[in-house]
Amino acid sequence: MTVEEGTRAVAPTRAAQELELRRDEFQLAVQLGLVRTVPGVAPGAPRPGAAGAPSGRRRVERAEIDRLRAAPDFPDGLRDRVRTVGTTEAAELLSVTPDRFTKLARTGHFSPVRFYLNRYRAVVWLYLAGELGEFALTRQTLLTGRLPREIRERIDGGEDRRPRNWRARRLGLLLRASEDPWVRAAAIASLLDPVQLAEIVDDPYERTHLDRLRPEPPSGRPGSVTSREIADRMMLADDPDEILWHRMSLALALDEARADRQAPRPDGGIGAIVARPPRPTTLPRPTTRRTRRSLLDRLRRRKTATAPATAGEQAAPVA
Repeated sequence: MTVEEGTRAVAPTRAAQELELRRDEFQLAVQLGLVRTVPGVAPGAPRPGAAGAPSGRRRVERAEIDRLRAAPDFPDGLRDRVRTVGTTEAAELLSVTPDRFTKLARTGHFSPVRFYLNRYRAVVWLYLAGELGEFALTRQTLLTGRLPREIRERIDGGEDRRPRNWRARRLGLLLRASEDPWVRAAAIASLLDPVQLAEIVDDPYERTHLDRLRPEPPSGRPGSVTSREIADRMMLADDPDEILWHRMSLALALDEARADRQAPRPDGGIGAIVARPPRPTTLPRPTTRRTRRSLLDRLRRRKTATAPATAGEQAAPVA
């Protein structure tokens, strides 16, 4: 980003103020693609896109702010598109009982856009009000009368697709937010636990790179250790089909990332990274260790050649 480009972009806090959005509303607007951002550059960092180049906080160009403010329904229209509601308010919007709404949400008819933990450490799901309105227009038959048998059976079986649908939605937003193949692979990798990840990515340097590019956790992450553990579990795939899907997706994403460029690896300097050379069959060893090993091998061969063999004994073969 040039100096001229930097003057045409503002920080997220300033952009939220000018768009008359709260912080959480602005973050959601960015995630949904309603507000376009551009990469920032951390002071002294390499240019964006360079191997291992950390980017600064994303910024919003002045032209994007002007475009949104010029809308005839600004600011109410933008606020409506990022308005979220919980179960009680969602049920009121659809004119159904909270119990019926919960059953429809658990069977995957609504995809949560966010969640938080209340004071009892229970998960509270949030939904986009606009999407609920669209559902009311297109699926009216599910809002009145008895629920279909297939839905009732899934509820009786304990189905709850809300966590999985939230993860899928978040992943989709992360993938659309970047064209960098390694960043996209890191988004998929963030849904797998360390054991699953190690089985797909056997190179420790690649795992380190993916972890470095791991997306930030959702805003409003709880402060207590127990609450954080609950929130962290919510971000990991737990259904066998879901895990298999993400494992396959990660394998394909890694192929694309490796074809684009190799993951960085240490070059011996503290904190320094360089573009990774073609992957060898084994990790290279320092020259000093190879020299010492060669010397020991020569001494062993010399001792074996000069030592007399006793009856019934044979000298061990030299590797």
